Amino acid sequence: MNFTRDIPQHIAIIMDGNGRWAKERHLPRAVGHREGIQRVREIVRAAGQMGVKVLTLFAFSHENWQRPRTEIAMLMKALDHFLDYEVRQLHESNIRLLIIGRDDPIPKRLVTKMQAAQAKTAANTGLTLVLAINYGGRQEIIDAAKDFARDVQANRAQLNSLDEQSMSRYLYTRGLPDPDILIRTSGEQRLSNYLLWQLSYAEFYFLKKYWPEFKTEDLAQAIKAYQARERRYGQISDHAETAD
Repeated sequence: MNFTRDIPQHIAIIMDGNGRWAKERHLPRAVGHREGIQRVREIVRAAGQMGVKVLTLFAFSHENWQRPRTEIAMLMKALDHFLDYEVRQLHESNIRLLIIGRDDPIPKRLVTKMQAAQAKTAANTGLTLVLAINYGGRQEIIDAAKDFARDVQANRAQLNSLDEQSMSRYLYTRGLPDPDILIRTSGEQRLSNYLLWQLSYAEFYFLKKYWPEFKTEDLAQAIKAYQARERRYGQISDHAETAD
């Protein structure tokens, strides 16, 4: 595969299937999540080596708070461990970490660690790793609308100045390019309230493997599929026949 041309600048991934992977193997769900974290390590490293500039991972959704308390506690513990031990490796690898989503009701101790991790890696110039934690696409758009309204009230913005470009500056992902491709594992084919604004023109790539089974070669195959597609953004295909 030629990794020197048409590499997607921004890849977004819905890491789905940790629990089902574990269940099919008669293992606790926690084992599936641990395997999922290992895949994160591998895919982050591979994406950087392939020339991807931004990798956004759906780590914990706004709706995930409805899961059993024991699982939520385990996921918060995994986040705590990541912030304590994985961020150091990210920093040494020149990776910048961004975390998007609402802070509340994440424990304040973890929010403080999240802020410190982002500050620690802010000047890094390699891959930007974006973790969507306590994230919801609809919630993001609501928060952006409220921020714009506040700017209008404070005379920092004019109501008729709002357009797609200026709206993007109020999103959690401001300053980042929109994803070129969305990858979702586990066979599910839906967005699940993920990056609803940003994925408007992204290519979608679904595969039946669970996230703990997702390997570097699967990422390469997704990029290959992306390279084979023609992105028209609503325009006529370059290969379409023109009428006289």
